[in-house]
Parts: sequence; C-alpha cells; structure tokens
Amino acid sequence: MIVRILGEGQYDLDDHALDALNGLDNQIEQAIDAGDEDMFRTALHGLLSGVRASGTHHELDSLDESDLILPPPDATIDEVRQLLGDDGLIPG
Repeated sequence: MIVRILGEGQYDLDDHALDALNGLDNQIEQAIDAGDEDMFRTALHGLLSGVRASGTHHELDSLDESDLILPPPDATIDEVRQLLGDDGLIPG
C-alpha cells in the first residue's frame, strides 16, 4: 500500500504495518472528539512516525497514486477532522 504524508512524500507499507497503526488512528479520533490538543498531537506524531519507521520511501519521481493520504505533522485538529472518514484516517 502506498501512503502519502502531505508535504513529505509517499511510503510503501505492508498491510501488517497498517494494522499496527490503527490503534493510533483510533486515538486521533478520540482526541478530536474530545477536543484534546495534547492527545491529538501525541497520537498524530506517533502515527506519522510509525509510517516513517515501518515504510520505505516510494520513488520521488513516481506518478503512482496514493492508497491512503495522511495529514502533515503540523495539521490542526480541524484540518484532520475534515480528512476523517467513517473509519478514521486509516480504513479498517
């Protein structure tokens, strides 16, 4: 699966890595629902760090479409709220 972090680039991740990141995705949703900025920042940082650590950089000159798009590290709660689907940022 190709995951894009906005403003940063694409990463190739396997499905097992995404499964492991779903817990952080749930924490982001909970933080947004509660309006908890500290919890939101911590969960978003953890999610993006997990993508970077588990994935490999996708070729920069590739025109492959991203399967999943994540917000940049400096995104606000309101910006991420707009990106959320029914399953959060990471479906499943």
